[in-house]
This record gives sequence, structure tokens and C-alpha cells, in this order.
Amino acid sequence: MTQKLQSVRGMEDILPDASPLWEALEDACRDVFRQYGYRNIRTPLVEPTALFVRGLGEVTDIVEKEMYTFPDRNDESLTLRPEATAGIVRAAIEHNFLYNGPMRVWTAGPMFRYERPQKGRQRQFHQYDVEALGFEGPDVDAEQMVLLARLWKRLGIGPVQLHVNSIGDAADRAAHRGKLVAHFESHADLLDEDAKRRLHTNPLRILDSKNPAMQAMIEAAPRLTDHLGDPAREHFEAVQRLLREAGIDFRVNPRLVRGMDYYNRTVFEWVTDRIGAQSTIAGGGRYDGLFAMLGGKPTPACGFGMGMERVVLTMQAHGIAAAQSPDAFVVHAGEAAAAEAWRLAERLRDAGLACVVGAGGGFKSQMKKADASGAPFAIILGDDEIAAGKITLKPLRGDGEQQLVTLAEAFERLARRP
Repeated sequence: MTQKLQSVRGMEDILPDASPLWEALEDACRDVFRQYGYRNIRTPLVEPTALFVRGLGEVTDIVEKEMYTFPDRNDESLTLRPEATAGIVRAAIEHNFLYNGPMRVWTAGPMFRYERPQKGRQRQFHQYDVEALGFEGPDVDAEQMVLLARLWKRLGIGPVQLHVNSIGDAADRAAHRGKLVAHFESHADLLDEDAKRRLHTNPLRILDSKNPAMQAMIEAAPRLTDHLGDPAREHFEAVQRLLREAGIDFRVNPRLVRGMDYYNRTVFEWVTDRIGAQSTIAGGGRYDGLFAMLGGKPTPACGFGMGMERVVLTMQAHGIAAAQSPDAFVVHAGEAAAAEAWRLAERLRDAGLACVVGAGGGFKSQMKKADASGAPFAIILGDDEIAAGKITLKPLRGDGEQQLVTLAEAFERLARRP
């Protein structure tokens, strides 16, 4: 007996009944991104491994433990993209598409990380990635948070809490790093193995630890926001002022650091309490040094990623549903009616309506399928209808009696569907 094959662990199918909610999210994202002047870009799923090692940082969890990396037939090391920002910046450098000035772009698609699968966290996950390339001012940082607030309102998933922080410039982080290491070394008995490993390579990431035994010690650690240089401090104050002017509620979270080494200055996350432990549904920040790290000329930039699975879970938690049903289901009985059903269906589609034609089975079987389709009406064609040159229009939802009507009358009724 042939072994039954299943999907790879952590890589889930999205079945037709679930897709309408995803499509509602995709439609909303496209509309909102367009309102803010963001244009679509599409980059490969596979990139040179060096792109992520250089861009994300060698001692990040993603590079150390989570990437799907493999040699190709030329023995070049390739990686399934764990995030999209590095690939977009690589494309901007390679194609020099900022030659005529800054650009706002977005992309969407699957990303891959070898993590322990759980609710809201899969090994293949889907993400929207939004980037403003070449913009230096704090207005773009605030714009992206306001954009997301508009998206949450459009989707009906409020309230979502905004956390913001500044991790300063390189000099600010270098000065803070020594104080942070000294603090953690003085509490070495409280550090877990992960924190000990990061202590002298990436101590800032210890602040993001979720280990309950370390929380009080982490809370007492020196705060980078207390040691910002004037340029980073003024930038962060301007971001906060713009958010207040836009009417966006936020909380300054000094422990917010994000997971990639390329961030500087503003970092932010949108957090919900409706989906359990994986509560961050979008996050990002400024990464002014990434272009130079990847071989391009220094270019300011800011962007965010939004997890589609987590937003869909949040929509479901708010009771949001989306259905995808045809405007009509054509039921037919008899050879002449079957031929006419095909012609009628094409005329309905020419008019912009969606319809399904019963395929196989008798009249009762087709009517059951019509009812299950979610269509508000069944269009019935039989010998009587063919002889009269009319159709029977039967409401399948709510009140109403079936009627023998002309095609023009049927079109008018169907077009009134909300």
C-alpha cells in the first residue's frame, strides 16, 4: 500500500472555506497601502545566505537557529527567505531603483523559519512587508504606524495597542552596551543559558527575554532611552508628537528591541490580547544602516512586517467572518435545459455576476448543492421554462416564493444583491 503523504510540519494548507477571510485582508491591505502611496514589489523566495547573515546579524536567533539553508548544485549556499526587508534592500541596490528619489514599496508572500509550531507561529508563514526607502525624517516612521491604525479600523479588529521605543544610533547603543553588560554580569546567577550566550555578543536582545525568572532583573536594567544622543532623542520626540497629533494612542516600551541587528532609532509593535502568546501582529522600525551593510551607499529607510496568520486569527477572535458565494446557482433538468444553462451562465458572467452551473446529478441533487453553495437564488431551467422562454427564480435565503420570470427580470433581481 502506498504511504499517505502529508504536509510538512509547520507548513499548513489554507483551505477554500478559510480563504475568504484571507482575501478580505488582502483586499484591505492593497487599498490602504495604495492610499499612502506604496507600490508593489516582488522579490524571490530564495536568496544568497550571505544576504541574511550580513543583514540580520550572525548572532540573531533567525540566523543561528531558524533559517532553512541548503547548498545548490553549484555548492552555493542559499536560504529560503526568513523575512523580506533584506531582499527588498538587495533589489534596490542591484537595480538602483532609488536613482530618481525615495520610494514606498510593499510585498507579500510566504517566509520560512524553523521554529516550534504553535498558534500564530508556523514554519511557513505569510507576511506583508512595507518599506519606505530613502526617507530620513520621523514623519515616515509615524506614517507607517498611522497606516496600520487605519488598517485595523478597516478590518474591525480594534483595539490594538501600539508599543514604541528608540534604540538610538550606533554610538548610543555602544555606550549603553557597557552599562547593560555590567548589569547582567552582576546578576549572572539569574541568567539562563540563552542570556549567557548573548551576554557578550548581543546583550540588547536579553531585554526581549520572556523567561519569568529574569523579568525583575531585566526591568531594573539601564534603559537606552535614558542614554540617547541628541539626534536620536529629537527624532523619537518628533515621532511621539506626530502620533499624538494623529490621535494614535501608544505606550513607550523601553524593553522593545526587535529581533534583527539592522534596526536603529524607532522600533514599534502592534500588540493584541485576543490571540494568546503570539500577540504581536505587526512590527518594524527604522534601519538606516542596512543599505551600507549590504554594499550600497548609506540610505535611510523604515519599514514593518505584518503576520497574516496572526491578523486572520485576530479577525476570527473578533467574530469577523467572510463568505464567498455565487450570486446564483443554475439548476437544470433535461438535455435542452442543460445546453441553455451553459449559455445563460455565460450571459450572467458577462453582466459581472458570479454563478455556478449544476454539474451532474438529478434535480434534487443539484438543489442540495445550490443550497449548500450559499447562493441567494437558484435559477431553474426545465422543459416548461424552455417552452415559455423564461426561467424560474427561486430564493434560497429568507422569505420569498419562486417565480417564473423573464431573463431581464431575473437580471434586475440578481443585480440588487447587496
